[in-house]
Amino acid sequence: MRNPQFTTHQDLQYVADGHERQILDLYLPQRATPAPLIIWLHGGGYRRRGKEDVRSYLGYLDYGFAIASVNYRLSQHALFPAQLEDAKAAVRWLRAHAETYNLDATRFIAWGISAGAHLAILLGTTGHVAKFDVGAHLHVSSQVQGVIDYFGPVDFLQMDAHRLPDGLRNDDPNAPGSLLVGGPIQDHPDRVAPTNPIRYLTEDVPSFLIVHGKRDRLVPHHQSVLLHDALTKVGADVTFYTVEDGDHGNIEDPTVDAVTLAFLQQVGFN
Repeated sequence: MRNPQFTTHQDLQYVADGHERQILDLYLPQRATPAPLIIWLHGGGYRRRGKEDVRSYLGYLDYGFAIASVNYRLSQHALFPAQLEDAKAAVRWLRAHAETYNLDATRFIAWGISAGAHLAILLGTTGHVAKFDVGAHLHVSSQVQGVIDYFGPVDFLQMDAHRLPDGLRNDDPNAPGSLLVGGPIQDHPDRVAPTNPIRYLTEDVPSFLIVHGKRDRLVPHHQSVLLHDALTKVGADVTFYTVEDGDHGNIEDPTVDAVTLAFLQQVGFN
């Protein structure tokens, strides 16, 4: 992809006078009509990284998409559901300001990597769940119209049963899921249950693209199998692509770019 001309708005506060992490960067393509929006959520095990990681994906501006790269509170700042509340607050802020930034408020696509994918999946399945919508702009919806899930976790309590021999042990008290809920996942199933996006599924779920490496040592491939099967059961429009030799984050396969662009264009422009 070539470098397009675009306008950047950095460090926009999507929560007024909020936490320092409740900010986003907005990248706008040069176009006359309202742009469909990619809402990009970074990975990092809920403990690190940030909105600057979107740089590798800015080429999608060349296809007419706007991109909002969102920071959210990390698990050392607040426990779940703070991260989902932040993601939803960002969606509402963007929708409330769609006219200002020439965004198509009917074409919002959540795209996440790893931990960010988990939040993107939750955005796709909890649009109807009012308890996660807190703060301002409650007059607009936090529902998204599409979800791109790159190797996101779904059910923390099933991860170790399907991990690779050299994979991360998720029942460790210092594993990402345990730190997200504030205690070892096996000791706190009541805290873990609300993190599972499958529990919120309805027939109104948006379109999904799932991409996962078969050799993922951090988030077992089986997590995406669980999500795909649950989405299929409710009749969702879902595409599932497996990178046979892909490890966590290492999905260098040209087909991934092709299926991602096809999905974005289907949801963003059809």
